Amino acid sequence: GWIVAGFLVGKQLKVLDGAIAVSAMLPANADVKSIEPTSIPMLIAAVAQALLGIYCLVLPHTPPKNRGQAVKFGDVLGLDALKLMKQWSFAVFVIGSFLIAIPLQFYYNYTNAFLNAIGVEHAADKMTFGQMSEFFFMLLIPMFFARLGVKYMLLVGMACWAARYALFAFGADPKVDWMLYAGILLHGICYDFFFVTGQMYVDRKANPSIRGAAQGFIAFATLGVGSFIGAELSGIVQQAVTTQQQVGDKLIDVVNWRDFWLYPAAGAAAVMVLFALSFRDQVDVDGKHA
Repeated sequence: GWIVAGFLVGKQLKVLDGAIAVSAMLPANADVKSIEPTSIPMLIAAVAQALLGIYCLVLPHTPPKNRGQAVKFGDVLGLDALKLMKQWSFAVFVIGSFLIAIPLQFYYNYTNAFLNAIGVEHAADKMTFGQMSEFFFMLLIPMFFARLGVKYMLLVGMACWAARYALFAFGADPKVDWMLYAGILLHGICYDFFFVTGQMYVDRKANPSIRGAAQGFIAFATLGVGSFIGAELSGIVQQAVTTQQQVGDKLIDVVNWRDFWLYPAAGAAAVMVLFALSFRDQVDVDGKHA
């Protein structure tokens, strides 16, 4: 799905009479060759979501398993999963996951803008290489999991976050294509080795009665709180490294992309070091604790 969306948005469109500019509320004479900098991707997403909502109406009926039983407020919030925080290894894992989710938002929020700004054509196309890489490494997870264990897989994922941001920083000016492509291709290791491995780790730490609550708790810490803080922080950093330059009779915003990417690189590296020093628990492929 990510790959299809990337190709759809990234391919340049041949349009007549400024149709893209008009539909995107840009000047009619705007020189727009791609829909990436326009509002059209949002319109595509809105239509797709509406169709998905209609499709959901024809899905099979799935009543809750505990229908008719009393529901506790703690069950709704998944508070039983908090009991796992008494375990040192799980608490460190949750905190590390939360912290690494913060620099993650720099990639999601600004990579496309960054690639377009430095002149990479069909940037959304190029970003789909990350999902292709993710698919490939997901197939290899069982092999790596059996050989490396949880701790070192998580550390490799964190190290790749720091490495990809460093590649973006030093590949930005002057533009060094191989660094940019390498940074995108690292997405497979970054995501699979940390988030997918983390989900497997939670499954092995939580008993079946609280497994769903534990996975929800991790999602709240990472995709919820961590992503919110990361999105806010990435915007603050972007503004801090942006200056205005006079071009003709206009002032334009110029982003120092090298400085921008060095912030999440340093953040991911710091989290990696803290995690390496603090996380002690390892679970092998059979679920036994080393």
